[in-house]
Amino acid sequence: MGTALQVMNLASPQGNIDGYIAAANSVPVLSAEEEFDLATRWQEDEDMNAAQALVMSHLRFVVYVAKSYTGYGLALADLIQEGNVGLMKAVKRFNPEVGVRLVSFAVHWIKAEIHEYVIRNWRIVKVATTKAQRKLFFNLRKNKKRLGWFSQDEVNAVAQDLNVKPQEVLEMESRLHSQDMAFDAPVGDDDDDAAYSPSQYLASNSLSPEVELVQSTTESSALEGLQNALVKLDDRSKDIIQSRWLDEKKATLHELADKYGVSAERIRQLENNAIKKMKLAIAA
Repeated sequence: MGTALQVMNLASPQGNIDGYIAAANSVPVLSAEEEFDLATRWQEDEDMNAAQALVMSHLRFVVYVAKSYTGYGLALADLIQEGNVGLMKAVKRFNPEVGVRLVSFAVHWIKAEIHEYVIRNWRIVKVATTKAQRKLFFNLRKNKKRLGWFSQDEVNAVAQDLNVKPQEVLEMESRLHSQDMAFDAPVGDDDDDAAYSPSQYLASNSLSPEVELVQSTTESSALEGLQNALVKLDDRSKDIIQSRWLDEKKATLHELADKYGVSAERIRQLENNAIKKMKLAIAA
């Protein structure tokens, strides 16, 4: 399956990353029964359509994991692409008979591929990423007359010469002096050596993969349902719901009563009717 999955026609995260993420989030999440059936079809019959469905339904989880590794200055599209490789490796090895969901099994493979990519690129992340920073970087090195940190007078002089703020000089000075930290530091005699390794704290392990995925999906579905339900309300009802529940500064019944020239009780009735309509629209 290794070669077969690699040539599978999956959407690439290169290009419009927002469009890719939206497309990944639009793929429905599989139920446990659907996942078991697809995984069995792949394992027993090598059904490529089943394998592709398993991969596509978990692209949103790869995006979720990849976002927790963006602190290294690496492109999110590249992190997602590496995570997708891990996802495909997981699908290849997934056994539905074990009794765990694919998302729990795949998280190891997804993170392993992203970790490897970060390790390969960690030491070549640029100190200066913008044109202005590159100019400051090279000029700062040229203006530096001695080893060690600049004094405040030297910082001010360089800032004036280069027409930048002293804070920008201090920031670049810090970058020039800093050393790369190993992404996956070896464990020494003292366990504290490993505690500060970036691989230990970059990704959050506070929730299980299933809970993270379900929460993310539920929040997206709830927001989409709310937006669709609001569209179906008349303008007055929509304004009442918006003012009473969604705006940062909530309006009172009496404020809306004055606005529409009716009683506060009438506003309460309109609000209750609008909520009932929205519940029906969301449940449909």
